[in-house]
Amino acid sequence: MVTGPVQQSSLVARPSAAPHHPIGLPGEPRPAGLAGDVHAFGRAVTVAPTEPRWREEVLLRLRPVGHGFAEHVRVTEGPAGLYRELLTQSPRLAHGVRLLTREHAGIIAAILAVQRVAERPEVHPAEVRHRAGHLLRRLARHRRRGADLLWEAYQTDLGGET
Repeated sequence: MVTGPVQQSSLVARPSAAPHHPIGLPGEPRPAGLAGDVHAFGRAVTVAPTEPRWREEVLLRLRPVGHGFAEHVRVTEGPAGLYRELLTQSPRLAHGVRLLTREHAGIIAAILAVQRVAERPEVHPAEVRHRAGHLLRRLARHRRRGADLLWEAYQTDLGGET
């Protein structure tokens, strides 16, 4: 069973870090933490690339995604991380844990790929959007798989009480 709280994203008002917030209204409710950062990044990518400072805004919104994902990796893969707890409580989930761990490297590479193309002004905005879309799909898939694994670990009845 879970020995500590499992963090779930919630809908909260997050203050804007910058005075100018073209992605939404300051204080607009959005998911907290990494989910909120991913949401803000996705919104930045969808703004018309002809907008002034579009690339800068994409890069600005990508930075917290990179930091948040690095923290996610630390919390899940660390010595006292969630994956170790899952394997201790439910060794049958080893394959799912290995899959999620392998995805981490691919997602980090995708974050760096978006950063590299967005930093180069000669790269067409369509390429930036293509890479960003790839990253967003990988993050969404990883989040679903992680949620499914947690559900399987803590909600599946393996033949106990009825």
